Amino acid sequence: MKTGSRPPRSAVAGPLYCDASALAKLFLPESGSEELNDLLAGRNDVVLSDLAITEVASALARRVREGALALSTARKMHRKVLATVAAGVFSRIELLARSHRDAERLLLSSRSVALRAADALHLALAIDAGAGTILTFDRTMARGALEHGLMVWPEPIS
Repeated sequence: MKTGSRPPRSAVAGPLYCDASALAKLFLPESGSEELNDLLAGRNDVVLSDLAITEVASALARRVREGALALSTARKMHRKVLATVAAGVFSRIELLARSHRDAERLLLSSRSVALRAADALHLALAIDAGAGTILTFDRTMARGALEHGLMVWPEPIS
């Protein structure tokens, strides 16, 4: 990580809510993976939901269909995600009926960002978890989080 390229880990307000785009980077080496791993090293305030896990499985399946990933590798990666979550590395927040109602309110109150349903659910869960920052590499999600008063890491590119 380049000095000065990201705020220091201690400057990123927690708890940290991890959406699917960030969770995937923890298990699939991609641009931004190293910086995210550096940010999370030693932190115990990372929250995620099963929604993120399901979305990562969807991303793995898409890569298999596109021929970019072998099915056996995708299954192995999915098992690794599940094992990491089961080991208690992350705190978890449950997706409840209340989460859906909160997401619906966010969808209907979002004036400048065309949130998707899953984005609104992640935002509702982050708010319910008391997250200080949302970890996301999805620009729409980042703009939605900012619009609803949440901090975002990494800072979204305009």
